[in-house]
Amino acid sequence: MKTITILLPIFNETESFPLLKENIQQVIKDNSNYEWIILMINDGSTDNSLEKMKNLCQEDHHFHYIDLSRNYGKEIAIMAGIDYAVGDAIIIMDADMQHPIETIPEMIKYWEEGYDDIYAQRQNAHEPWLKTITSKAYYNFLQKTTNIPIQKDTGDFRLLDRKCIEALKEMKETDRNNKGMFSWIGFKKKGIYYQQKQRQYGKTKWSYYKLINLALNGITSFTTTPLRIASIFGIIISFMSFLYLIYIIFKTLIIGESVQGYPTLMVTILFLGGMQLIALGIIGEYLSHIFNETKRRPGYFIREYK
Repeated sequence: MKTITILLPIFNETESFPLLKENIQQVIKDNSNYEWIILMINDGSTDNSLEKMKNLCQEDHHFHYIDLSRNYGKEIAIMAGIDYAVGDAIIIMDADMQHPIETIPEMIKYWEEGYDDIYAQRQNAHEPWLKTITSKAYYNFLQKTTNIPIQKDTGDFRLLDRKCIEALKEMKETDRNNKGMFSWIGFKKKGIYYQQKQRQYGKTKWSYYKLINLALNGITSFTTTPLRIASIFGIIISFMSFLYLIYIIFKTLIIGESVQGYPTLMVTILFLGGMQLIALGIIGEYLSHIFNETKRRPGYFIREYK
């Protein structure tokens, strides 16, 4: 009998536990021809989520938990779950149960047909319009600037075969972008569609600040295009400045017009200064990755595992 582990990163989801328990137990019941392990990762919750996890473990032997030493973020929590997952495959889901369990049998079906990574794509998302538009723009930019296929409208909800799990365990960087890493490792992939459910309890933990950080991390982790853009802009501006210099010399020496333009000078200085700051910022983003990785710190510490 094959074993499948469901990974559930959890941060302050106390109110979702009754629904989580009901849904997961339904999955186990409807797919009894597999051995199920439910691995909950407590990502430094400040409510009583950890207590709820311990109660579930006592009530049902399928449930286990990892208690991280602090809040590391969802990307690292998933990393910890992958490191400790056992079995032939894993399914990554959100603990708020916005990912429908009805999709799991379809994932398993394609897995049995030989696919290694069955990723779920949202057909609808109950998100603000600004978040939806910026998300599409981000994935379009990433797809056009990287040399690996990036799945659109795809989150962490997916089934991964043991081959994918072992490949991801080889990648130990601490500045993680799991969605890009799932694409980078390759293997045989299959996309399926699902209707995202409304969150019934609590509120999203993804603020716009965190989403921007995640987007920047994804861009700087999987493409060097921003560096090339900065270089191209530098070449273009230098060339335009040289042409403008020739124009000024011509006006002064040939036409005899006096050199004027304090406003023009200030605009030019401010423009070039702004471009330099942008370029330095782009370089700084890449340097920050190098800085974090060269320290070679563990991605996380575990307080308890059961």
